[in-house]
Amino acid sequence: MIYSVSVTLYEELKSRLMDAVGDRPYFSGSICFAYEQMSCRLVVSCFVRHKVLEAPEGRFLQVTDCVPVWWEFHTEEGAVELLNDFSFNTLRELF
Repeated sequence: MIYSVSVTLYEELKSRLMDAVGDRPYFSGSICFAYEQMSCRLVVSCFVRHKVLEAPEGRFLQVTDCVPVWWEFHTEEGAVELLNDFSFNTLRELF
């Protein structure tokens, strides 16, 4: 059985990846979290593009793209790994 990655899971991944990346131009690491009944783990090395946003509170960097060099996305339920249909291109479309 293949687990179909939902839009809400992609949005959760985007949020967690942006938090992990911060203002760095390159990120390499793992992001692990629970989602519904599963454990998820994204292992990624990527180049990160930002744009500067001006606000009354100051200047902020916003992630506009992550270009992957290497990635793996694992989903597990209990101790059983579920194959999934994750696409990094689909994730990138959310930026």
